[in-house]
Amino acid sequence: MSVVAAAPAESADPPVESTTRGGGLLSWRPHLLVAAVALTLAGYVINGLWQDPAGHVIAKNAGDQAFFEWLLGYGVYLLGHGGDPFFTDLMNAPVGVNLAANTSITVYIVLFAPLTILAGPQVSFATILTLNLAGSAFGWYLFLRRYLIRRTAAAALGGLFCGFAPGFISHANGHLNWTAGWVAPLVLWWVLKLPEPRRWLRHGLILGVVVAVGFSIAAEGLFFTALASAVFLGTRSLLPHCRPAARAALPTVLAGLGVTAVVAGALLAYPLYLHFAGPQTFSGTGFNQAHYAEDVGAYLEYPTRSVAGWLGFGSDLAPNPTEETSFFGVPLMALVGVCLVTLRRHARPGRFETLIALYAVGAVFLVLSLGPQLKFFKDTTAIKLPYAALMHLPLFDSALPGRFALVVACVIGILLALTADRLLAEPMPSARTHTAWAAGFAIALVPLFPLPVLTGDRAPEPAFIADGLWRQYVSDGGVLTALPFATTDTADGQRWQAYTMARGGEQFRIPDGYFLGPGGPEGVGQIGATPRHTDWKFLRAALYGEVPPIDDFDRDQARADLAYWKVEAIFLPELVTGSQGPVFRAAVEMTAIDLFGEPERVGGVLLWRIRPGIDPVAAG
Repeated sequence: MSVVAAAPAESADPPVESTTRGGGLLSWRPHLLVAAVALTLAGYVINGLWQDPAGHVIAKNAGDQAFFEWLLGYGVYLLGHGGDPFFTDLMNAPVGVNLAANTSITVYIVLFAPLTILAGPQVSFATILTLNLAGSAFGWYLFLRRYLIRRTAAAALGGLFCGFAPGFISHANGHLNWTAGWVAPLVLWWVLKLPEPRRWLRHGLILGVVVAVGFSIAAEGLFFTALASAVFLGTRSLLPHCRPAARAALPTVLAGLGVTAVVAGALLAYPLYLHFAGPQTFSGTGFNQAHYAEDVGAYLEYPTRSVAGWLGFGSDLAPNPTEETSFFGVPLMALVGVCLVTLRRHARPGRFETLIALYAVGAVFLVLSLGPQLKFFKDTTAIKLPYAALMHLPLFDSALPGRFALVVACVIGILLALTADRLLAEPMPSARTHTAWAAGFAIALVPLFPLPVLTGDRAPEPAFIADGLWRQYVSDGGVLTALPFATTDTADGQRWQAYTMARGGEQFRIPDGYFLGPGGPEGVGQIGATPRHTDWKFLRAALYGEVPPIDDFDRDQARADLAYWKVEAIFLPELVTGSQGPVFRAAVEMTAIDLFGEPERVGGVLLWRIRPGIDPVAAG
């Protein structure tokens, strides 16, 4: 295996083409078959969205879906109007949002802009989510087939596990960044090419572009990939058998990395500046790192969206349904232990060092995934873990520890592929041994077979937005808001703006929205804008059904808030989608009428025109 330098000939892994007979289409037939299987499986997992992209929503994460659909609409807006891909004032008016400090998926929003124009952000979202899962599995398959695995079936097994592991199915609940698992094998592919002599410039250039693309789509995942590469290469290079070759290859590798740094730095200079020092930036993350850490028990439990979960063996140890990042089950963890012993026992020089480095990556990321303090089946112990010393360092302070388990999933996928490759290459000592291995793989993997992501219905786009009627009441670039105001729990207002941007032409701005921004304690980030009196009142009405009496204090506060946002009109659709289903729309309507008076009825919505600084007027 060529990592830092070529391994001995007897353990080297030839490229795919050298082990495939024939040429042309015939040589690509195995790859096409694996790609078709991956795409079919991805379509099956996301089929709930494909049944009705406009009317269905990810049931467990409507907020993130709305955010990514907003970004896809913003991509069309950028191409039609120009603007800054990494900062916008269309959301969170009047101060705006630092998109570089959020997951801006910049490459996707530009690349899929034609599809967004033709079919809408809803279809682009479902397309990217499907291609992410399929591309991750296929990318890992190609990587394994090129660098580690001789048998196509074994590489396919590893690739499909890496692409559809429980953690990635969990993140298919709305995360276009974390389902882009294809970034990792693509980066690793070119990292492992760096030691090739006399090609450091070419490989450094390509890796620099790949890094820039990876940062724009999944910055946190790119950080994990870089860290895993460092652990793997560092461990392997320090082992006695690899040390001389590593020392010889070091100048070439450093030269290539230098080119990578220059290219990636040039491409990412502006977004990196905005991320760390731009307006509306922040430190850390808007989430509690201790809460989003993996429970030790989670490694032994089954995910909810799996065959085992369907049979009643799912677990509630995850912080939420989108963060079931390990959940491998006892049988798979036992099989992994057997694989470790088997592979170690039969490893040749070169392959042995690769295994040790791979084990190191798995162990390091498993420990990191447990977060700052050990949790054991929901019981937080007093045992401090290494992440407690890392969590305030740059990059680590913005990561959620539990997600490090996604790297552990990929390590497991590689171990499964290596074991299957060996079993297929060498004759079994007996039929009983063959049966035992087959049964072990089946018992470990069949319960983890994924179920489709849960979807639900969401509010249809009102004619007021779809037919452009809003233009009669709001100036181009003026501020318009739906009720309740757009947040992670009530994201419809953000969706309406996304669909308007995707159609081109005039555009309105919105206050609030779902994003990460400043405002948390001690300068750390928080989810959304800091609530003001008026948007908080409507949010409580929507989520809890509260309809408190409205007095002149509330009207004074609303007048000041609406003037701050420069709101020109407010509307309430007939249906409102919440993060967990419908909200208390009647409470929102009653509160709005008490505060603003009787509305107009336009295009399927209740509409209130606002004179900034004047409305709502005090009670007579």
